[in-house]
Amino acid sequence: MAERDVDIAIIGAGPAGMAAAVAAAASGARVALLDEQEACGGQIYRAIQSAPPERLRILGPDYAAGRALAERFAASGAQHITGAAVWQVTREHTVHYLRQGRVASLQARQVILCTGAMERPFPIPGWTLPGVLTAGAAQILLKSADVVPAEPVVLAGCGPLLYLLGWQYVRAGVPIRAIVGTTDGADYQRALAHLGGALAGWRYLKKGLALMRALKRGGVPFYKGATDLAVEGDEAVRALRFTSRGQSHRIATHAVLLHQGVVPNTQFSWALRAAHRWDDTQLCWQPVVDDWGALDLPGIFVAGDGRGIGGAVAAALQGELAGLAAAHNVGRLDAAQRDRRAAPLRAALRSHLSIRPFLDALYRPKPANRVPADDVIVCRCEEVTAGAIRGFVALGCSGPNQAKSFGRCGMGPCQGRQCGLTVTEVIADARGVPPQEVGYYRIRPPIKPVTLGELANEG
Repeated sequence: MAERDVDIAIIGAGPAGMAAAVAAAASGARVALLDEQEACGGQIYRAIQSAPPERLRILGPDYAAGRALAERFAASGAQHITGAAVWQVTREHTVHYLRQGRVASLQARQVILCTGAMERPFPIPGWTLPGVLTAGAAQILLKSADVVPAEPVVLAGCGPLLYLLGWQYVRAGVPIRAIVGTTDGADYQRALAHLGGALAGWRYLKKGLALMRALKRGGVPFYKGATDLAVEGDEAVRALRFTSRGQSHRIATHAVLLHQGVVPNTQFSWALRAAHRWDDTQLCWQPVVDDWGALDLPGIFVAGDGRGIGGAVAAALQGELAGLAAAHNVGRLDAAQRDRRAAPLRAALRSHLSIRPFLDALYRPKPANRVPADDVIVCRCEEVTAGAIRGFVALGCSGPNQAKSFGRCGMGPCQGRQCGLTVTEVIADARGVPPQEVGYYRIRPPIKPVTLGELANEG
């Protein structure tokens, strides 16, 4: 099959992308899946096909479960274009990508964006110091290369991944100096309103409680309701400082792992000028989609955490639904076949998402950790502080795009991917308006850096 002409192009080889490819290819559609990595799995199942037994033991059964999906994808007949950094997707369904130093493109009749999630920024004093990583970045090192910290670490923030990584570190023999949680009594009180959903998703609740028990058995110190977090150090991390239950604490460490949840990676959907909305439950931008994941652009879908955080199993189910819808759109399935296959997927998706309101309420990031003090850097690429952004607002800046003109905020290599949410919330807070009114950066291609020399070497 030629790379340049396919029925369905899928961007991203995580659970949503693999499941979408399997469903679409099973219908007889010509499918190409593009991913930047050399093997399928995405972030959640990274290196799943090559993981040795000891790594599978450390990472646990939820990670190991990804191998079955990867094997189904490998046997699906879908074309897998590895090492492909997609830098533009057009409304006309042309996918431009960089591979082995050369740019290339393919034309599809339908496109499914499965770009997953990214970690929410955690802008506190000292968060840019060497020795500070996100929990997700630390987990990638563990999954891909069995790399773990050589010295005791401090994990700080909130969210299931924080405790999952702590559990995995305990199993790997990594010493944890402390887990500093920002979740407090008010969060538990708010989450109680969604207890019914949590009980419906009791399997997830049971796994979470088991993680916490294992951490306590491992002797990991816990601090709850932490506020005033700050990383100390001149040229590198020296300690994490915080307040818990009215007491000030300082924990010496050379490694701090921060995490306060994940948010949809929406760069491609923004670049396509698709409609988005601010979700106040998950405190992030989400593309506006229908029940199949279709955007307000003909023939383009979003599946998985890129449309709203739901976890790996939910992402795979959404990918399968999008794959069925795309296959129907290219004439490979009639409506009755599509709907019959979709019915059990929708029921399973409702079940797996039932716990999300509980988790979103329990692990809601604190305002102080999202809208930082004036001296904290927000845009790491251009070293723009929160105070500078508030100064822009005082001069008439109304949104992130104007912030670019005032001080290059969001104009670095990441194109605002790392700072976008924070800039939206800082401006909204300074103006006293909702984030929806403030908006987001106007994202333009290339989504990934491409040199002029690479563009000249079009394959």
